[in-house]
Amino acid sequence: MTDDLLARHRAVMPSWVATYYGDEAIELVAGSGRRVTDSAGRSYLDFFGGVLTTMLGHDIAEVREAVERQLATGMVHSSTLYLIRQQVELAEKIAGLSGIPDARVFFTTSGTEANEAALLFATNHRRSNQILAIRNSYHGRSFGAMAITGHRSWSASGLSPLSVSWLHSGDRLRGRLAGLSDADHIDAAVEDLREVLATTTAGDVAALIAEPIQGVGGFVHAPDGLFGALKKELDGHGILFIADEVQTGWGRTGDHFWGYQAHDVQPDLVTFAKGIGNGFALAGVVGRAELVNAVPATSFSTFGGNPISTAAGNAVLDYVLEHDLQHQAKTVGKILLDGLRAGAGDAGIVGEIRGRGLMLAVEFVRPGTTEPDPAATVRVVDECRRGGLLVGKGGLHGNVLRMGPALTLTEDEAREGLAILVDAIRRTDAAGS
Repeated sequence: MTDDLLARHRAVMPSWVATYYGDEAIELVAGSGRRVTDSAGRSYLDFFGGVLTTMLGHDIAEVREAVERQLATGMVHSSTLYLIRQQVELAEKIAGLSGIPDARVFFTTSGTEANEAALLFATNHRRSNQILAIRNSYHGRSFGAMAITGHRSWSASGLSPLSVSWLHSGDRLRGRLAGLSDADHIDAAVEDLREVLATTTAGDVAALIAEPIQGVGGFVHAPDGLFGALKKELDGHGILFIADEVQTGWGRTGDHFWGYQAHDVQPDLVTFAKGIGNGFALAGVVGRAELVNAVPATSFSTFGGNPISTAAGNAVLDYVLEHDLQHQAKTVGKILLDGLRAGAGDAGIVGEIRGRGLMLAVEFVRPGTTEPDPAATVRVVDECRRGGLLVGKGGLHGNVLRMGPALTLTEDEAREGLAILVDAIRRTDAAGS
C-alpha cells in the first residue's frame, strides 16, 4: 500500500528527500505516452515528466527497442576506457547541433555533474576560480554546483570551492529589474555586469553560467537578447559563457532548439541532461575543444555515456528531430499559454502566467499584491492531482506551479489538462475569497 511505502520511505530516506502531496504521496507504477498510473490504479495526465525528463513521454517504442537491442548484445557497461560506438555517434550529433566549431563532448550521468564538468573546464582554461552566476538560479546539488545556485532553499552549505559574484535575475514581477521595458532591462543588466566586474571580482573571472530560462527558479526568463548583450561585455574581459540547457534543451522552448538561441549568442560551453535520456541517466557538456581539453590530468567516466544510456539518447534525439517536436512544443504550448491567460488570468491569486513552448508557469500571490502565496500553490497542485493532472512546484518562494509536459503532448491532451488546471485555480481562488 502507498501509506506503508511512505512510512518505509520516511524510515530509511533522508528527511530532505521530499515528496509531493504530503501524507498523500503517490507511487507511480506504470506509464504510457503522456499518462501514468499510481499504485491505487488511478490514472493521471503527466504535465511534469519527472521534472522535464521523460521528454518523449512514457514507454516510447523507439527508445525501448533501442535499449533492448543494446541489452541483447550483453554489453551494458565498459567505461570510457574502451570505445563505445553509441557514445561516439551521439557525441557527433550533439556536436553538430551545438553550433560550436570543432566541438568536443563529455558525457556524465546528471545535470549536476555536467555543470561541475563545465566549471572544471572553464576554471582550468582561465586559471581562475571566479565565477559569475545569476540570482534565483539552480545548477545542481553537488559542492561546486550548489555554490553557483542563487536560491537559498537549494543551497545546503555556504562553503564553496569557487569565488562567486551574482548578477540580477530576469524576474519581471519583483526585484531590481522588474517593470522595465525589454530594452531598459537589457541596458540595466549590462550596467549591473560592469559594476559587479569592477567591484566584487579580482578581474580574471573564469565564466558566467546561466540558464536561458531558470528552471527550479520558476521558469523566470529575461528578455530575448540579454545574454548576447552580456557576452559582448564578457568577451572584452576574456570571460567564458556557459549555457545551462539542462531544462531548456532539445526544442522544449518551441521557438528554438536551444534556449540560448533566443539571445543572439554562441556559448563557449553548453550543458545538457534530463530529456536527452528520456529517463535513462544521461547528461554532458559540449564545448570548444580548447576548453574541454583543458584538463591537465588523465580521467575517464565510469557510467557517463554508457552503452545503454547512449543507445537511449540516440533514439531520443533522432525521434525529436524526425518528428519535429520543437514545432509541436510551440504549437501545443501556445494552446496552454493562451488558454491559461484566458481562463485564469483574472483570478486574484494569479500574479503572472509565463513561459515559452512546453515550459510554462503560473505564479501565485496574495490578491491585490505581489506577495508570494505558497499555500495557494500547494492547494492548486493538490486540486490538480485530484482532477487527474500531475504538475510541479518551484520558484524562489515556493509559489510557482511549473509544467514541462512531454514534447509529444497532443492538442487534445493539452486542452484536457488545461481544463483541469483552470478549474483547480478557480476553486482555490474562490476558496480564498
